[in-house]
Amino acid sequence: MAKDTTGRMRVTVKSAGRMKLSSKLWLDRQLNDPYVAQAKRDGYRSRAAYKLTEIDDKYHLLKPGLAVVDLGAAPGGWSQVAAKRTRAAEGRGKVIAIDLLEMGEIPGVTFAQLDFLDNAAPDKLREMLGGGADVVMSDMAANTTGHRKTDQLRIVGLVESAAQFASEVLKPGGTFVAKVFQSGADATLMNQLKRDFATVKNVKPAASRKDSSERYVLAMGFRGTAEVSQDQSASSID
Repeated sequence: MAKDTTGRMRVTVKSAGRMKLSSKLWLDRQLNDPYVAQAKRDGYRSRAAYKLTEIDDKYHLLKPGLAVVDLGAAPGGWSQVAAKRTRAAEGRGKVIAIDLLEMGEIPGVTFAQLDFLDNAAPDKLREMLGGGADVVMSDMAANTTGHRKTDQLRIVGLVESAAQFASEVLKPGGTFVAKVFQSGADATLMNQLKRDFATVKNVKPAASRKDSSERYVLAMGFRGTAEVSQDQSASSID
């Protein structure tokens, strides 16, 4: 083992058998990622929990008693953070996690294995919540093909669909936060969010890897379906 620039011991992954270079690089990154190690110590299911934690520490999205919907929730790192901060396990807040994949039980989280793109999904979510949501969040990433233009369309399409879903289930004043990428947040998406929300920001938490184009779009102050056609002069984007 060798030490990295921070003084931590670095694990070196040796090529073995038929391991592809991409797999070797991924494994090397995982073994030497301090957030991966911290997630194991703290009991979080993924390092992504720290991204939401940092965003919430700064913008205070998750408060006790709020109703939260986590899109594409598996393996559940974001749901864990939301449940803790809304105190859902104590019966104060509500957290609904949605995914096509199965997800293990999390205290305070209700899991629904369904496709949020299904036309019936918004009504089902409102029924489960007993009303609207205060926060809709998404750490989803579209499956990639390696073809840049195709992947960009998939990324944009997924976030736009998540934003549309949010507009159907959020209460007035609600918040939407979703993962995007530097090449994926286009003008159409921003115009859609500026139409529906009072404030739109782009944020990149420290837990996002520096070499990644990943960032998050944060839209606050949902106008409500009756207000989205009003003057947009109050909208802003950083």
